[in-house]
Amino acid sequence: MTTLLTGLSDEPNRHGVGARLTSPHGDTKAARWADELWSAVRAGDEYAAVDVVTEALHAGLEPEAVLLDVIGAVQHRVGLEWAANRMSVAEEHVATAINDRVIATLSPHRPAAGRGRVTIACVDQEWHSLPARLVAETLRLRGWEVDYLGAQVPTAHLIGHIHRTAPAAVCLSSSLPTRLPMAHTAITACQAAGTPVMVGGLAFGADGRYARLLGADAWAPEARAAADELAAGPLPRPSGARQTTDDLPHLADQEYTMVAQSCTRLVRDTFQLLEQDFPAMKDYGDEQRERTAEDLAHIVDFLAAALYVDSAVLFTDFLEWTAEVLTARGVPARSLAPGLDLLEEQLRDFPRARNLIHAGRAALGSRP
Repeated sequence: MTTLLTGLSDEPNRHGVGARLTSPHGDTKAARWADELWSAVRAGDEYAAVDVVTEALHAGLEPEAVLLDVIGAVQHRVGLEWAANRMSVAEEHVATAINDRVIATLSPHRPAAGRGRVTIACVDQEWHSLPARLVAETLRLRGWEVDYLGAQVPTAHLIGHIHRTAPAAVCLSSSLPTRLPMAHTAITACQAAGTPVMVGGLAFGADGRYARLLGADAWAPEARAAADELAAGPLPRPSGARQTTDDLPHLADQEYTMVAQSCTRLVRDTFQLLEQDFPAMKDYGDEQRERTAEDLAHIVDFLAAALYVDSAVLFTDFLEWTAEVLTARGVPARSLAPGLDLLEEQLRDFPRARNLIHAGRAALGSRP
């Protein structure tokens, strides 16, 4: 083995996760404007990007189509280009910042009679805020009064806001499956406060499977679907407080708790074992060593999340996507295997964790 996981850890939109930003009902007339916005974003030209959005509106494209089928579509392409190693981390950050700023050109007029009040927030430790903002702006365009709280909202602060404002619903966004335990905490806390919860973002699965598992009152795959769901009528009021194990009885085995509490030790010990077993690591520079440790931490974090929801698919999807990213950067996917082997050795007393690692190894088995 000549390399480990070097080069994966900088990108926030990694691991194949991120909210679905476009809709199958998108306006086909938006394609021209999306191409023009892409050119402006790729050039890092914020002024040109604002001009594109302004011209699209003047040309008669509906603001919602501009928001989702132009800005959203371009942001989706940004993620694909990074994964294919055609954009650097810095270029991705510039593009995302421009897309976030041009949304301000779509500020809706105050509706004569609002539909009601909704709170939109990213779950605690979730920093991908643009998907949530797209939902917030879509709802504003459709006449809702929206409290958009942004990224990384601590659950206690979210509940305090709910008590002050009494929204009709809370919409929670999460792109990273590693945030599912925090999402579950937020869902149950909001429901205990009497407020129904809609969730969205690929953390909850492309089909919403983890939304259902965690007891959310509704799930939407993208912004238009979220707006349609809320427009169809009030979400059902929660029946009352419940315990984590009411939704996830498998957590009684304590495997998730033990692995989550041991993440730092697992990463440290796995790194040290890799140093012993693979002498090539002695030639790594400080940056390579740091990146390797960070990437091992991602593997352990996704393993813990998979234990939380008892889903092998969550872990194997992460590994397969990571393998694709590695391959695009000239790193063989087989470089993932040694870390998995050493983790399994340390988790020999955890049958669910070992089964997940076995599934991950099998998923990677056919890759070069």
